[in-house]
Amino acid sequence: MKNKNYVNVSVNVSINVTIALAVMIAVMASMVSCKKKEDEKKREAPVFAVTTSVLKKGNVLDYIALSGDIVAGSNVDVYSEVGGKVTRVYVKVGDRVSKGSPIAAVDPSQPGMSYVVNVVRSPITGTVTTLPAQIGMQVSPQLSLAQVSGGGALEIQLYVSERFISRIKMGLPCLINLDAYPEESFKGRVSEISPIVDPLSRTMKIKVNVDNQGSKLKAGMFATVKIIVEDKDNAVTIPFTSVLQNGESYFVYIAVTDPTDPAFSIAKRIVVTTGIHTDEIIEVTDGLEEGDELIVKGQTTLSDGSRLNIISAEETRTAPDKNADTDKRANNKGGE
Repeated sequence: MKNKNYVNVSVNVSINVTIALAVMIAVMASMVSCKKKEDEKKREAPVFAVTTSVLKKGNVLDYIALSGDIVAGSNVDVYSEVGGKVTRVYVKVGDRVSKGSPIAAVDPSQPGMSYVVNVVRSPITGTVTTLPAQIGMQVSPQLSLAQVSGGGALEIQLYVSERFISRIKMGLPCLINLDAYPEESFKGRVSEISPIVDPLSRTMKIKVNVDNQGSKLKAGMFATVKIIVEDKDNAVTIPFTSVLQNGESYFVYIAVTDPTDPAFSIAKRIVVTTGIHTDEIIEVTDGLEEGDELIVKGQTTLSDGSRLNIISAEETRTAPDKNADTDKRANNKGGE
């Protein structure tokens, strides 16, 4: 009887062990199956081709862009002291004259009366820029015979929209671009600010002195001027096209290592705070750091955690340097 009971106990233990082993094998098989499915899911997950750029700190400028004509710093009209007929013109447009050089001769004689010919002379040293005087024409003391531009000083007259007046100050640096020299930028500074605002145009007149090195610039040329109102060093700047918007918030994507599989990179969504926006460049004041790998192309189809195929990398674009000799484009921010 005892042997029979012993056999029954042994059989029960054996059955329990078998069941436990079967359960363990089933659980392990399920885990392996789940892992395989997870791996297959990862392999089947879409991979997005993107272009990235490693961020670097640099200089960023905020400016007001305006346009105007270059004029001579000092223009003097030349008048005759008497009325009469112009009998001789001594100069032509573009001639360099000294103070006291003859410009034209005016004969004040009338029928039956003869007078000494009056020689009209230049009051300053400079260049003849306009010459209305013509031989045979009748002139009066109120009519200008010529205009002489003194010295090499040039300036640009600009009109600032009323909403930007508070940002304009004497001595602000300027970058000047002209169609005649598309690959060069010239320098200048705000030299004069009008004390009044035109009530009709709602603009304020200012003048910018031009550094005319090499005498390349001429009076009458049309110029685009960037008045630098803010200059920041060590700023993180990114292409504006890389920024996405959700309501009132802005965000970007950066490439980071996949924590579940370090062999791959994934997209990480970062909410950013922006600052200066100029041309195609925008400053990021919070959210990004130097060294982050920003996704600059292909980001519009991404979501947080998207797997990436980084096909190329670009250098981060920076804002134009106020001391640089070249500049790409002017954005007319100063107009109405």
